[in-house]
Amino acid sequence: MREGSPQSAPQDLWQQDCLAYLDHLILERGLSAHTCAAYRSDLTRLCRWARSKTLSGPAALDRSQMEDHLYALTAQGLSPASVARALSSVRGWYRYLQETGRCDGDPTLSVKAPKPWQALPGALSLEETDLLLDPALESGPLGDRNTALLELMYACGLRVSEAVGLTLDSLDLHQRLLRITGKGGKERLVPVGDVAAVRVADYLRNARPNLCKGTPTPHLFITSRGGGMTRQACWHMLKKRALRVDIVNISPHTLRHTFATHLLDGGADLRVVQALLGHADIGTTQIYTHVSRERLKSVHARYHPRG
Repeated sequence: MREGSPQSAPQDLWQQDCLAYLDHLILERGLSAHTCAAYRSDLTRLCRWARSKTLSGPAALDRSQMEDHLYALTAQGLSPASVARALSSVRGWYRYLQETGRCDGDPTLSVKAPKPWQALPGALSLEETDLLLDPALESGPLGDRNTALLELMYACGLRVSEAVGLTLDSLDLHQRLLRITGKGGKERLVPVGDVAAVRVADYLRNARPNLCKGTPTPHLFITSRGGGMTRQACWHMLKKRALRVDIVNISPHTLRHTFATHLLDGGADLRVVQALLGHADIGTTQIYTHVSRERLKSVHARYHPRG
């Protein structure tokens, strides 16, 4: 008897059909042991639940009962992602049962997977942002570069790939505009704030010439060897800088989240933030309204006399 199989002997229809499908996944489809273990776990849960409902075999399961099983998984504490995976496993199993003539119906048809929980993006407070972007944190040409880069990412809501991909032609300090090439090659213009403009101007005037060592390069932010920065280099630089001011769980995307959240906290229109972020769908931008809403609740609870 295979370890982890739905039930011990004698085999019933649930076990027979389940084991046949697992053999199919391993021998014919060549799925990995890890993937097959996930299928086995999901199908074992269903078989045990179905037996508790005295269902004789896979053909006896209907859509309503399938939904009841998913509700039971949720009640057991499984996450929406795990419940959705379980539904996918069962759906694949019934497809196999139909193809092999073991079952005519499919109780998973029209059954919808639960929506995954939407994790709210983290954002820095104004105080944390000031600490992270303080020019005094680092000195020398690389320190000036890092300060300018992070200040520009926060000022313009840049993705890390957009930031390290900037060229000298992308920036117009006279008009305080940055031309960004985002996802899908779409371009957008974003204003550059006063502080970011000063930091980038200082970097261009004092630090960048020392880094490029007279070798022409189109990249705006460059390494000590004169080449363009990578996303990984930006991530590591930010991590080290954040640790100096006791900020943890940060990534380059945190600055983009912070940009959007601070704008909305300050009263910016959602459509404007959408355009600045380069989101094609405003629904993508709306998650930041949840962040601001949570912040409003926190302030209300802290300062309102009956909060």
